[in-house]
Amino acid sequence: KALGRCQLAQLLQRQQLDGYRGYSLADWLCMAFYESNFDTAAKSVNADSSTSFGIFQINNRLWCTDERSPSENLCRVACADLLTSDITDDIICAKKIVRHPQGMDAW
Repeated sequence: KALGRCQLAQLLQRQQLDGYRGYSLADWLCMAFYESNFDTAAKSVNADSSTSFGIFQINNRLWCTDERSPSENLCRVACADLLTSDITDDIICAKKIVRHPQGMDAW
């Protein structure tokens, strides 16, 4: 499902992402736009053969498991769950990612 910019902004604001770890709502929207064009079902294979999933393009190498590739699964989530129109698990995982030293540079 492709979300509208304002619709996504409202969802992110409700989940308290505005200002989370120093990142503004605009930062989150910009990242989601460039990663997935606001598409909750986006899936892409990367040059290193890993796959990224969902509106934030969360990678299966570290953050989710797709049961095809070895993963640390640091978000404790199935990659397929990141492809649904309910982006709650995507947001929880994105918050976990930005708590790591790289912050939003992980993307």
